Amino acid sequence: MVVGAVIAGGVLFFAAGVFANRILRPSVPTPEKMTTYESGVDPVGHGWSQSQVRYYLYAYLYVVFAVDAVYLFPWATVLRQFGWATLGEMGVFLGILAVGLVHAWRRGALRWS
Repeated sequence: MVVGAVIAGGVLFFAAGVFANRILRPSVPTPEKMTTYESGVDPVGHGWSQSQVRYYLYAYLYVVFAVDAVYLFPWATVLRQFGWATLGEMGVFLGILAVGLVHAWRRGALRWS
């Protein structure tokens, strides 16, 4: 019952914000406002371009190590509560990440050019 009330309150709060935004904002659409905008540069040409696959690999490696940091920092704050078993588990986790990093490095995935 309480969870439903909190969810309903959140939905109402969101709807009130959207409604207030629609009422209070000025709306003057012009052709300049309706064009595509990218980093302050006027669009030229068509919108299709190919990118290299290795950029996805860099993004993937970044996500892997960002997730590592998300787990590592909270774990470090409670290490004394859980003891040596937790230290060993984190060692295994970091070891798996290290093996992945060494594998990516040996295959040349970390070279920019």
